[in-house]
Amino acid sequence: MGKLIRSAIVMLLLMTVITGVAYPLAVTGLAQVLFPSQANGSLIVKDGRPIGSSLMGQSFDDPRYFWGRPSATTPQPNNGTSSTGSNLGPTNPALTDAAKQRIDALHAADPGNAAPIPVDLVTASGSGLDPDISLAAADYQAARVARARGLSTSQVKAMVTMATTGRQFGVLGEPRVNVLKLNLALDGR
Repeated sequence: MGKLIRSAIVMLLLMTVITGVAYPLAVTGLAQVLFPSQANGSLIVKDGRPIGSSLMGQSFDDPRYFWGRPSATTPQPNNGTSSTGSNLGPTNPALTDAAKQRIDALHAADPGNAAPIPVDLVTASGSGLDPDISLAAADYQAARVARARGLSTSQVKAMVTMATTGRQFGVLGEPRVNVLKLNLALDGR
């Protein structure tokens, strides 16, 4: 009986070292060598300081900037420790009210824009942290951003085109624009 207990304890310790120490260190080491940017959070650095991640949305409400998708995270928007969708169904009045508030904010920021508002500007993504917007959402906001920055709409749309990422592997998903990268490009202009 003592031999069985001793074997079980040795096996538990051995597996703990292998799966709890050696394996995580090996995977972390490989990630640092093969994918250093992704392994370190895909950080965007400006003036030597990290200012965000290309994988997480940030809130913008200044008319000079493109606005991203609304965030469903709490207690503050785009909270990486609280990734979640809103879980509000299409018939839930809270979803309708939130969308109406976002529509009102978009109309207040650009009262002359009569174009239909793309759905990704008024609804949160499944994670509540989406860093990208559709080309339709960028196009909807281009005139407002151009006016606020004293640029032509064609200049802003050219910057949107440069910041556009195509479909993954050429077939998956839709073309998209990373809001933080686009806003940084506009600031650097």
